[in-house]
Amino acid sequence: MLETLQAMDPWVIAAFMGASVLLYLTPGIDMLFTFASGAAGGRKVGVVAGLGVSLGSLFHTAVAVLGVAALIQSSAHAYAVLKYGGALYLLYLAVVAWRAPAPMVAAAGGRRMRSAFLRGAIGNMLNPKVSIFILAFVPQFTDPAVGPVWHQVAILGLLFSLGSVPFQIAYGLFAGVMAELITRGGRGMNRLSAVIFGGLAARLVLD
Repeated sequence: MLETLQAMDPWVIAAFMGASVLLYLTPGIDMLFTFASGAAGGRKVGVVAGLGVSLGSLFHTAVAVLGVAALIQSSAHAYAVLKYGGALYLLYLAVVAWRAPAPMVAAAGGRRMRSAFLRGAIGNMLNPKVSIFILAFVPQFTDPAVGPVWHQVAILGLLFSLGSVPFQIAYGLFAGVMAELITRGGRGMNRLSAVIFGGLAARLVLD
């Protein structure tokens, strides 16, 4: 795989990362999830939730490499299972956030950090659109003459996930800072997070 990376055109990689940056900046479920997590738990929680989202995208790269994404795209049943499973998970997060006590953003313990990280990773994994997106987007930057296409998909998918890290961290930090400035208002931020999670669930179902 290292030989494939060395054979890939640097300009193609640069073009891929440039297109990826535009995608990182496009509002979507992952961005809103990180914002909601930071708003409810503060900077540290927002950051680790964003890191979980970035890790979750690696799952979809593996799915694309194995060709399972093609199955999801062609099978309405498989797509529906993941789609509604993701919606149910987001609804669960909405209920938990709604019922949570007033946030204490200055004291995000290890357990809460791990929970935020896992929520970000699982939430991303349960979004089938990411698999379909990677399957449709990444191969556009591959060239069979360079080396095995699956090598290139794996490399570009890894770069896509790593590239999202600073953006997810920035989103989590921003939301956390704003929460720490506003959060003295009590449970309002939790309720706002609940509304966002619920809206994301509805978007998954209706979109």
